[in-house]
Order: sequence, then C-alpha cells, then structure tokens
Amino acid sequence: MRCPFCHNPDSRVIDSREADEGATTRRRRSCPGCGRRFTTVEEAVLAVVKRSGVSEPFNRTKVVAGVRRACQGRPVDEDQLQLLAQQVEDAIRASGAAEVPSHEVGLAILRPLRELDEVAYLRFASVYRAFDSLEDFEKEITELRSRHLPAGTPPLPGLPPDLAPVRRRGAGRSPSS
Repeated sequence: MRCPFCHNPDSRVIDSREADEGATTRRRRSCPGCGRRFTTVEEAVLAVVKRSGVSEPFNRTKVVAGVRRACQGRPVDEDQLQLLAQQVEDAIRASGAAEVPSHEVGLAILRPLRELDEVAYLRFASVYRAFDSLEDFEKEITELRSRHLPAGTPPLPGLPPDLAPVRRRGAGRSPSS
C-alpha cells in the first residue's frame, strides 16, 4: 500500500479490524519511509457481468429500482425494497464469486420478491424471463398456486382447486386467531 504522505510504495500493517458487520476491513498502517501512520478501508468488490460482457460493480440501487417498477401500485414500502436488495446482495456474496453474471442477479431477486408480493413477482418474472404467451403466465400462476395448497390454503367451497383464488398469507385473519 502506497503511503499517502510520502508516496513510499511500502507500508506495514499495525492493526486489522472488521467493520460494517464484516463487510469491510480497517487496517492501521505505518510507513517505513516517513514514519507516519494512516488507515485504509478494504472492501471486497462484487462485479456483475452483463450480457454484453461488460463488467460493473454490483449496485443495490439498481436492484431497488427494478423491483420498484414491478411493485408499482402494490402495498410494498421502501423499507421492504431495501431489505429485499440486501437479501439479494447477501445471496450473491454468499456464492463466494468475485464476478457474477447479471442473470444470477435476476434469479436472486425472484425468490425474495415472490415472498414479498406475488403480483410484483409475476410482473418481474414476465419481463425477466421474457414471457411471450398466455401459456407462460398460466404456467407461472399455476406454480404460484401450487405453493399455496400444500401450505394449507383450501379451495373455496363450490370451486374446483384450479379456479379458487389464492389468499395471501395472513390475509383475512383476525389478530386474536
């Protein structure tokens, strides 16, 4: 590490500590040339490789912006969007790769978005997976419905299971039940 004072290309690490819940490392350094001390902050860079082959740093703001469009008009607040973006970043960082294809970022968005809001999930999935027919939507809706039935959401009386509306978790329950 180059000394910021005398530009000596060498420095000695005196102390290292994790910061920001382990996301960064602070190092206290000493320059053997001028004897001055300075602090560096190191953060692992996560790069996203786009379809064009261009690599750019992961940007949580882009995740939030894309999901916000899918959530337009839905009961999703800014805190939920920020939490989703954090979950996406955590999932990508957990892979341990320094570079991830943009496709994997999209996949990492789908799971928490499905849990957050199914309509927003369907909107995002239709663009991300390039739905081009009603059958694509029907297949995805059938998959969403199948996730509810095993969880105990029964069909409405008098309706076959495939026509019963899907109830959101927690919908229609009173606080006392």
